[in-house]
Amino acid sequence: MIQHMKRKHPVYFAKDTASTPQPHMDTFLRMVPSCSTQQAAEYSDRILNILVTDMRPLSMVEGKGFKEMISKFSPQYELPSTIYFTKKMEDKYKEIKGKLIDAIKKCDSVALTTDIWTSVAVEAFMGVTCHYVGDNWEMQSFILSTLPLEDRHTAANIAEWLQDVLKTFIIPLEKVKPVVHDNGANVVKLLREKHGWASVRCSAHTLNLVVQNSLKNNPTGSKCVSGSRCLVEHFKKSELACTKLKEKQLQMGIPQHMLIQDVSTRWNCTFYMLSRLLEQRWPVTAALSDPTVTSRGKNTTWTSSLNNGI
Repeated sequence: MIQHMKRKHPVYFAKDTASTPQPHMDTFLRMVPSCSTQQAAEYSDRILNILVTDMRPLSMVEGKGFKEMISKFSPQYELPSTIYFTKKMEDKYKEIKGKLIDAIKKCDSVALTTDIWTSVAVEAFMGVTCHYVGDNWEMQSFILSTLPLEDRHTAANIAEWLQDVLKTFIIPLEKVKPVVHDNGANVVKLLREKHGWASVRCSAHTLNLVVQNSLKNNPTGSKCVSGSRCLVEHFKKSELACTKLKEKQLQMGIPQHMLIQDVSTRWNCTFYMLSRLLEQRWPVTAALSDPTVTSRGKNTTWTSSLNNGI
């Protein structure tokens, strides 16, 4: 029939073949088998585990690079949207919450750790962690909640926030024995007057207060820390000074370590800052002495800060 069409009706044959091209065998060979429902569910669970474990934003699944990676690893898998993963994450939270409630019901008593802190975005949060002794006398610790705080951090408000967390996880007030906290007067007053829980002040926080108070009352130590902070802040803010410091480190064969800025709430950070400055004393001195980094008038000021800090 095809030969007859070619010989007797070449015009019609050309039109038919042009409108309906025949598929090649390669097309069928390149077709990717569809992903089974079970496989798709397993892939989605693995992606959800990445989001939760690594604390990644849900928007990651909408990223171009992430989609290309998934397509390369498994072309047959159709990546769900953020709405799907949001729902799955909520379901996972309910599942883990239920298991935690059941575990806490089996223990006789629990201990709480609570702390109020402020993020870089100047937003206040209160974290509540639960501790208890599980099977085989192994300590179990779980973060119950990280609450955003909008009201004042008074003893009454803190008591209400704690009660809400305990109510959410069905923990009777009498099951709570000790509460570990910082030295804030509001928390101490809450524990002493409201519930009668044993007050255990954080030893690390108390040690930090001791060290910081000692530094403030010691003129030499206070001057040393103040000068060190001034130096580190200068190198953190000046790209030119930081680049010059790296050049001097290479020239002197000293490890290319960054300077460390301390945090007032962690005394060990102050120790690390001073130790790093002592290690980098000569590269820092050389960088500050370079006229392209420091003008002649300021050179004396930075050198004085360096001597005070080290």
